[in-house]
Amino acid sequence: MAQQHLEPPTDSPAGPMSGDALAGYLRAQATEFLRSLRQHRENGTDAGTTARAKQRTESRAEARDVSRAGENGSGESVDAARALRRSARRISGTLHTFRPLLDAEWSEGMRPELAWLSGTLAREHAYAARLERLIGALNRLSGAAGFPAHAGQDTGAPAKGSLTVGAAKAGALLDRQLTLARTRAHSAALQALGSSRFHAVADSVAVLASEVPLTPAAGTADLRPLAAAASDRLTDAVAALPLLTAGHPYNAEALVHGLSADTAPHPQDAPWHQVRLLLRLHRYACEVLYGEDAPLDVRLLRAGQALNRHRDAAEAAAAAAAAARTPRIAPATAYALGVLHADQRHEVEAARFAFQQNWQKETVRTP
Repeated sequence: MAQQHLEPPTDSPAGPMSGDALAGYLRAQATEFLRSLRQHRENGTDAGTTARAKQRTESRAEARDVSRAGENGSGESVDAARALRRSARRISGTLHTFRPLLDAEWSEGMRPELAWLSGTLAREHAYAARLERLIGALNRLSGAAGFPAHAGQDTGAPAKGSLTVGAAKAGALLDRQLTLARTRAHSAALQALGSSRFHAVADSVAVLASEVPLTPAAGTADLRPLAAAASDRLTDAVAALPLLTAGHPYNAEALVHGLSADTAPHPQDAPWHQVRLLLRLHRYACEVLYGEDAPLDVRLLRAGQALNRHRDAAEAAAAAAAAARTPRIAPATAYALGVLHADQRHEVEAARFAFQQNWQKETVRTP
């Protein structure tokens, strides 16, 4: 299969781009980080709630109370947390791509801390989205019109009478496990935001908003070779994917080793997850070079969406498999979870097919 290369925007600057563009981008992202942090503190949970969260036990009912408290929280706080993660990812990715132009010790110290913060803040939302995805899949597979996510919650949907006993118990088991995981993630996020480690990160970002530690050579260096290297890494990683197989629908490749006893993440998913991360780094590098006014590459946008669906389906399948390993569950429940796992692995395969179809298209940009 011919290798698809990425093309720079047709309106890219003709002359070299120096470290000034890099410094401006990092300052802008640091400023956005601090603005989101201030908004989150103004609309988020106070210290008393943090203390009470630490004292909660991990029973199902109390876990749901915390989950509902998060759901009833301020929309501004949720948006601020999302913006906080987005800025942290962009700063970390930019430090990685353009690290030869930045102070090495400072850059290597900042990147893991930003990755820790972004990952910690993302877990609660990830567990909630995973539960919603799996419950929706159970409904679809059972032909049921509705399955309330929480007992006693009025969703306006019909009762789950059309679900089989196995599917209903599978949904209840997933609800318990993922709600508990979400509660723990919520508590971990609250503790992280109040920790000295986070305050150190915030202080470093505050310094970055005013002074970017560039190397002496950054003033005259051209940013484009480093951005091109990020693009080449993405192209090479995509070339290593089994795109020929993924280009055939219903190839069942995603179900290989589906009954493996290994609880580690599915080995064949790792290269696809790596491509997703490299695609994100390529996007961030383009933002540094061309700013927010750069033409939007529709092909890369849709390819990234397919890789996001791939990650979500793979993680949902892993959650179904983990639930199926619960001791002493009924055979009907285990069967329903097995069907659910296979369904999500088929979704993985469908996402790979969609990525292959989008990647092979010619570049289409919107003005």
